[in-house]
Amino acid sequence: MTTLKSRLQDDLTAAIKERDELRSATLRMTLAAITKEEVAGTSARELSDDEVQKVITREAKKRREAAEAFAGGGRTEQAERERAEGEVLADYLPKQLTDEELDALVTEAVEEARASGAEGPKAMGAVMKIVNPKVAGRAEGGRVAAAVKKRLAG
Repeated sequence: MTTLKSRLQDDLTAAIKERDELRSATLRMTLAAITKEEVAGTSARELSDDEVQKVITREAKKRREAAEAFAGGGRTEQAERERAEGEVLADYLPKQLTDEELDALVTEAVEEARASGAEGPKAMGAVMKIVNPKVAGRAEGGRVAAAVKKRLAG
């Protein structure tokens, strides 16, 4: 069993014992998503820590999007719940990059792409190929793409 998955299960057990409804419900949903991922496809398999982290990242993104949708629909109570669930999941994810750190990585990647001949807005794909492995899991794809576009335009 992966260490991250076992940590989630241990934390779920602790949350149930502490009668922490929010934490236990969030961890249950996340473990269900991990199990679903493990049995998807032709044969069941054990997920690596990186794969578990991707599932948690996906779940956190769902919470963020749901919170925005609820807030936009005037359902603040549900929006708060989704945000709280997102914060629980954030404990299991690597620390997100600040805008300054992301900009620095994007600038490096743009210079690297220019050195290999990619120039202007057409260089977007080349820059994303360089920057994505460096930010893996520490910044959302949309945020990275926006930073790259801004850097290439400027």
